[in-house]
Amino acid sequence: MNVISIQSQVAFGHVGNSAAVFPMQMHGIDVVAVPTTLLSNRPGYPTLRGRVLEAKLLADLLRGIEERGAVDRAQMILSGYLGSADNANVVADFVARAKAKNPTLRYCCDPVLGDRDRGLFVQNDIPPLVRDLLCPLADIITPNHFEFEWLCGTKAASIDQVLKAARAFMARGTVVVTSAELADTPQGEIETLAVERAQAFRVRTPKLAISPNGTGDLFAALLVAARLRGAGTPEALSHAASAIFAVLERTAASGTEEMRIVESAELMTHPKRKFECIAISL
Repeated sequence: MNVISIQSQVAFGHVGNSAAVFPMQMHGIDVVAVPTTLLSNRPGYPTLRGRVLEAKLLADLLRGIEERGAVDRAQMILSGYLGSADNANVVADFVARAKAKNPTLRYCCDPVLGDRDRGLFVQNDIPPLVRDLLCPLADIITPNHFEFEWLCGTKAASIDQVLKAARAFMARGTVVVTSAELADTPQGEIETLAVERAQAFRVRTPKLAISPNGTGDLFAALLVAARLRGAGTPEALSHAASAIFAVLERTAASGTEEMRIVESAELMTHPKRKFECIAISL
């Protein structure tokens, strides 16, 4: 099982590929990790070193792994934080070329654009490119609730609104909405929904009193890992939700800002507490 993961990379902490690669490897997946940024740490600390990779360099790296046969061997491409509009164009070109070369290749787009607390936190020219170039190529997209509403251009406060918006936005494949709080979500819980043309599912977990960076990156990696290991949509959704809850529960107990991914290795593959998916009546 092989994944090409195109995301940010940090030397300190766990976001982007620094949150996604190890969990996928723990699931037996060989990961070709391509950085879109090289940073000392995520934004939010008093200092930040490094930079976004130039589009020419990113394109060169992608061409290089293609020359090594990575596209032919891969089952999935996963993309996350892009860093610039030029990089969005480069990734879109690569995904289109890769899927033409390897028709069985699937693409998971994690549209890292913002969240409900901060709004959009990327450059203004990036979100339209993610919506118009990357999402149409995707077989799976994994926006959080805020990103989902931005991509669809509409509020989605109820399950019916989520289903309608998801199916209008993406006619094929799977839309997975994370960190969703809907009208019927019980107090103290948060949920994740997977919507496809003919079926939909939801899974609820307790809402913890922490919100570390990189949770979306980790979730997308766990979902991809489960799908590549043969799980269907409900099983993959249940596994990803259960595994990330285990990591966040361990992180909350430790009191650290960064997710405790490495010490949660066993929990990511075999979470002690399993949260079941519920089919949504259509």
